[in-house]
Amino acid sequence: MTIEVAYLIWSAGLGLLYLSVQAGLYRRQIGIAEANNTRDNEPEPDLMTGRGNRALRNFLESYAIFAALAVGVTLANTSDWMTQWGCALYFWARLVYLPLYVFGISPARSIVWTVSFLGLALLFIGAVI
Repeated sequence: MTIEVAYLIWSAGLGLLYLSVQAGLYRRQIGIAEANNTRDNEPEPDLMTGRGNRALRNFLESYAIFAALAVGVTLANTSDWMTQWGCALYFWARLVYLPLYVFGISPARSIVWTVSFLGLALLFIGAVI
């Protein structure tokens, strides 16, 4: 298994973590009984729930790119230091990003987002050169 595939698998677990945090914050806001109904009259998210929603959406916006690059590098057998570092930067920055976003820690959140973006850029560059 390549390092890129290993990070891809672990990043699926990271996606589950993002989803769990978002769902937990939502249930904290409206209660378990209300969360288990059809949600026809959903309230506006409170501060923390809104942050959880946005953090999840932000993760999902970049995850497809990460997955495509990790799979592409593996299939093309072009794994090298650049693609491996790209995966590592993306994964670890995304792990750190979640609590920074949920707890509103700025500008660190934006800096960590930039690190994850640089990881994607390294992965892309390593895939195409």
